[in-house]
Amino acid sequence: MTKGNSYCYSFIYFYLYTCAIEIIFNFTTFCKTKRDSKSRIVDIIILLGMIFFFSMYQKKIKYKEMKIIVLGAGLVGTPMALDLHKDKKFEVWLVDRDEQKLIRAKECGVNCKVADLMANGILEELVKDADFIINALPGEIGFKSLTRAIKAGKSGVDIAFYPNDYRALQSLAEDNHVCWVVDMGVAPGMSNLLSAYGTTQLDATDDIKIYVGGLPKDKSSYWQYKAPFSPSDVIAEYTRPARFIRNGEIVIMPALTERELLDFPVVGKLEAFNSDGLRSLMYNLKVPNMIEKTLRYPGYIDKIIALKESGAFSEEKIIIDGKKISPLSLTSALLFEQWKLNSQDEEFTVMQIIISGQKGGVNRTITYDLYDEHCRESNIHSMARTTGFTATVVLRQMIAGNISAIGVHAPEILAFDSDLVEHILKGLAERGVVYKKTISN
Repeated sequence: MTKGNSYCYSFIYFYLYTCAIEIIFNFTTFCKTKRDSKSRIVDIIILLGMIFFFSMYQKKIKYKEMKIIVLGAGLVGTPMALDLHKDKKFEVWLVDRDEQKLIRAKECGVNCKVADLMANGILEELVKDADFIINALPGEIGFKSLTRAIKAGKSGVDIAFYPNDYRALQSLAEDNHVCWVVDMGVAPGMSNLLSAYGTTQLDATDDIKIYVGGLPKDKSSYWQYKAPFSPSDVIAEYTRPARFIRNGEIVIMPALTERELLDFPVVGKLEAFNSDGLRSLMYNLKVPNMIEKTLRYPGYIDKIIALKESGAFSEEKIIIDGKKISPLSLTSALLFEQWKLNSQDEEFTVMQIIISGQKGGVNRTITYDLYDEHCRESNIHSMARTTGFTATVVLRQMIAGNISAIGVHAPEILAFDSDLVEHILKGLAERGVVYKKTISN
C-alpha cells in the first residue's frame, strides 16, 4: 500500500468508526425511549446497514492492494506479472524498455510502464513507493539493478542469473534493512532448495547429483534445442569452467566433460555433461560430493564441441571485410534465429535431484523429479513456469512474513524451515509444477 493511499484509507476508517459509534449510541438511547415498532425497525435496518458498510471498508483497508514491481518483461517476467495479477490484493506493475514485450501483460490488465531501467535515477523513481520487487532483468544488468534496488531500501526476489557473488551485497542489504532471496528459479533455485532440504531428512549426506535441462518437444531441427535466453548466455555455459565438489574439495574441469547417457520417464534418453551450476551450494552446504549436469538430446554435445574447437566461441576480434568482430558475436548472431524459442514452440523442463546418505544407520536416497511442459491453455513456456512461478510463490511467502531475515539469501538457506519448503512445494503444485519425491534404501 502506498503512503498516499494509506493516509486516505486511514481517514475513511476513522470517519466510519466515529459514525458507527454515534449510531450505536443513538440506537441505545432510542431503545430506552418509547418509540413505535415501525421506527425501531428502521433504526435496526440503519444500524445493520452501517455495520455491513463498515465491515466492507475494514476488509478493503486490510487487503488494500500491495504494490509489486516486476523488472523485466521477458520470457519469465511476463508470466510472473500475470500470476501475481490474479491476486486481487496486489497492485502489479511490469516494467521494460521494450513496449512490444509489455503488450500481452497490458491486454490482461497488468499495469505496464515503458522505461530504461539502466538510466540514472529511473529505477529508483519507479520503486520508491513499491512494497516488493522481483528482479527479472538479464544477467548483465541484473546485478546492477539488484544493487540499486537494495540501495533504494526495497526487498524482493531475484531471478537474474549473473556471475557475480551475491555475498558481496550482504552488508549493503543489512545497512538498508532489506530482505532478498536470489537465484530463486528452477536451477539455480529449486535445485538448491531441494538439495538442502534433502540433507535435513538424513543423518548424514554423502552425495548430491543434479540433472537439469530444458528442451523442445520437436526434435526435427539440426540442433534439437531452443534457447529461452540469448545464445551468448547459453554459450557461456559451454565455455565457463565447471566447478563441483569431489571428496570435499572444489574441482574445476572444462564444461561439456564427463558425459553420461541417462534414461528419464516420458522423455527417454538424454545426455548429461558437466556445467557450472552449483553456485552457492558449493559453500553453503557441507556435502563431500556435489555436482550439477546439464541435459541435452544425444548428439548435441558433439556439435557444440565442434564449434568450440573451431574457435567459434572466441571473444578475440578478427577482421572480416575490414570490420572487427569476434567469432563469438558472429556465432551468437547466426544461432539466434536457429535457437530462438517462439511463443508457440512446445518445450519441457526435466530435473532430477538425487540426495544420498544415511538415516538411522542405513543407506537412504531421496530423489526429487520434475517434468513440466509448455502450457497450451495459458501459452506459457515450461521454463517460464518452473522459473517464474517459483519466484512468485517465494515472494508470497515473503509477503506473509515467513521469509523476513535481513540480508541477501541463497535458496538453500530456506531449506531448514520445513513448513516453509512445504508451502513452496504446495504453491508450485497449485500452479501445475509438481516435484515428485521418492525414498529408497
